[in-house]
Amino acid sequence: MKTEEKLNMTMLCDFYELTMGNGYFQTGFKDRITYFDVYFRSVPDGGGFAIAAGLEQLIEYIEDLHFDEQDIAYLRGKGIFCEEFLEYLRTFRFTGDIYAVPEGTPVFPKEPMVIVRAPAIEAQLVETFALLTVNHQSLIATKANRIARAAKGRGVMEFGSRRAQGTAAAIVGARAAYIGGCIGTACTITDELYGVPALGTMAHAWVQMFDTEYDAFKTYCELYPGNAIMLVDTYDTLHSGIPNAIRAFDEVLRPKGITKCGIRLDSGDIAYLSRKAREMLDEAGWETATITVSNSLDEYIIRDMWMQDAKIDSFGVGERLITARSEPVFGCVYKLVAVEDKDGNVVPKIKISENVGKITTPHFKKLYRFYGRDTGKAIADYLCVYDETVDDSDKMTIFDPEATWKRKEVYHFEARELLVPIFKNGELVYKQPSLEEIRAYCAAQVDTLWDEVKRFDNPHRYYVDLSQKLYDIKQELLTKNGSH
Repeated sequence: MKTEEKLNMTMLCDFYELTMGNGYFQTGFKDRITYFDVYFRSVPDGGGFAIAAGLEQLIEYIEDLHFDEQDIAYLRGKGIFCEEFLEYLRTFRFTGDIYAVPEGTPVFPKEPMVIVRAPAIEAQLVETFALLTVNHQSLIATKANRIARAAKGRGVMEFGSRRAQGTAAAIVGARAAYIGGCIGTACTITDELYGVPALGTMAHAWVQMFDTEYDAFKTYCELYPGNAIMLVDTYDTLHSGIPNAIRAFDEVLRPKGITKCGIRLDSGDIAYLSRKAREMLDEAGWETATITVSNSLDEYIIRDMWMQDAKIDSFGVGERLITARSEPVFGCVYKLVAVEDKDGNVVPKIKISENVGKITTPHFKKLYRFYGRDTGKAIADYLCVYDETVDDSDKMTIFDPEATWKRKEVYHFEARELLVPIFKNGELVYKQPSLEEIRAYCAAQVDTLWDEVKRFDNPHRYYVDLSQKLYDIKQELLTKNGSH
């Protein structure tokens, strides 16, 4: 296959989705309406919450769902699919409904981030890509948000393209990092495609290319006087790099009246070097010069740097962000939770496991978030059956579905539905926000969480409660299906 040929992402599916689809077709389930939830079971890094991302790519995928003739020929060659099913695939398109929480929303375990309501074959076929895009981008957005919060308002730049697991991971990973709170990326194509600001100045090769370090810095200041950030650790940071950077600033920038400039530290004891660098820059009259640091950073290293009184203005974070190295799997699953009978009634379905954490919450559901009207802070999330509504004009009692004796009375609160319609009858009905709007929304929504929920270590548990009706349905199905 020629690399320039565009891949048909409809074929980016697990093979069992096609074998089940063929089976549904032949056994009369082709048009049966099904409901699937996309949700995750635990927050990466032991955190208190995750950030939803990847919806834009899911939308693009759904709108382009189709099978090419070469795809059908390939499937025919497998020798297991009936011709009627292959003919059905020839005009295949998505005709169902999709609901999702908007990108940038803080989300919690066991609540649906995406709901797919569609005929069985269609719903089954989109499983892999829905999980792939939501898993990956939510993982990176969540990690980026942790790192951005550790930076305490200083800018965090995503620098990880060369260490990403593939081209798509680098490109949309940088997009997800921007949603999570990064200020820009080193990945140029992500700027071109999505408008994430491309940032960066020089590598050590630039410094090595010149006869002297000073010549390298002076030339760069002359070429890019508005973006003069010098990488000062190619040879000797304190005795060579910083003095040569100051000299270049003095000789090239100061006569032009330019005060915006800076240095980058990429090795050594960065906290110590940042303090010494700040002293040297200030003594030379460059109080406005910034200090950027990089080199295998994450939220814990950044947090430790503040404890060492580091003098840092921005961070470049690479491999530990773009790969979410500390926990590189998000863990979303795609589970059947309901079907419709021939009369259109929603029939809940449950999956039971000896591993209690893998037991599903059945039914077509709504997801609410309760906010205190006095604080604006999120109190709890509330899952209920699709035909229930919440009256937030009165007080109500919610309970922990895993420890039902834990009850809380909520009052003076606002209930907001989190799941919004994305597709109805196969047509896109969602007005997609810009990436800047998503990023701003994410920051605002994270701000609604109490600091206790945002702790890196041992965060306060945020509750996702079930309505009494939904809880009773789940218990009834457990009793009915759990006995042998």
